[in-house]
Amino acid sequence: MSDSTVTEPEGREEVAVPRAVTGEDSRGRLHRLRSPRRPRLWFEILLIAVSYWTYSMIRNAVPEQRAKALRNADWVWRAEHQAGVAVEQSVNHAANAVTWLIVGMNYYYATLHFVITIAVLVWLYHWHPGRYAATRLALFATTGAALAGYYLFPLAPPRLMNGGRFVDTVAVHHTWGSMASGDLKHMSNQYAAMPSMHIGWSLWCGLTVFALASVPWVRVLGLVYPAATLLVIVATANHFWLDAVGGAVCLAFGFTVARLWYGGLPYALPRLVPARTAARAQAPSA
Repeated sequence: MSDSTVTEPEGREEVAVPRAVTGEDSRGRLHRLRSPRRPRLWFEILLIAVSYWTYSMIRNAVPEQRAKALRNADWVWRAEHQAGVAVEQSVNHAANAVTWLIVGMNYYYATLHFVITIAVLVWLYHWHPGRYAATRLALFATTGAALAGYYLFPLAPPRLMNGGRFVDTVAVHHTWGSMASGDLKHMSNQYAAMPSMHIGWSLWCGLTVFALASVPWVRVLGLVYPAATLLVIVATANHFWLDAVGGAVCLAFGFTVARLWYGGLPYALPRLVPARTAARAQAPSA
């Protein structure tokens, strides 16, 4: 009997049934796609580079919709005042009064967003290869959800509000601190503040480190990082704190996608790729 058929009993006889009928091939392929496998370095570097380039292109291609973004900013600011939680202006002015602090925050905002995220991906790749793909999927799905937010709810950051009396800390202190300030502002969509991917990505980093690190003080740093990021995005007037809530919602969506695809939370998957799965991934296709 050829390899393209399987046998199923019917009474005492065996009947040849095409694999396409039983769905065995499609189920097998789907199972292989959903099984953790050892990541390939060249593919991951290429995937991350292409994905970030695509994200930047789409984010900046979204129409700025300046008038709508300013109206939305006014609405968010009024809603926060009505709820008694409009603290952004006080934090912004207090931080701006301490030059060394706000300059450090400007550089924090500009750099750690990328540096820490890449560092966590490298750490996962090396020490948790069985969890890498699922955790990376959560990050990518989070970022994809953010793109929808930029389109559906354009929002001006506090520093661009009409009469908001916020300080653009990068412009005032002449630091290289934001793609949305100074000479770089023409390269970036300034009205894509909701959701905050500084929070979405820092929460992803923090939860990953807290869940998987074995050293206690490193786990604590995992929790401190997104909290510090929240302070920075508010102090530099780049985001309302409600933008951080939007980033957390996007992250919840990202983890939901990863859980549905892999059948469990990324952190619950085996740390190492099962030997049989790894061998199958390295074997040449028939």
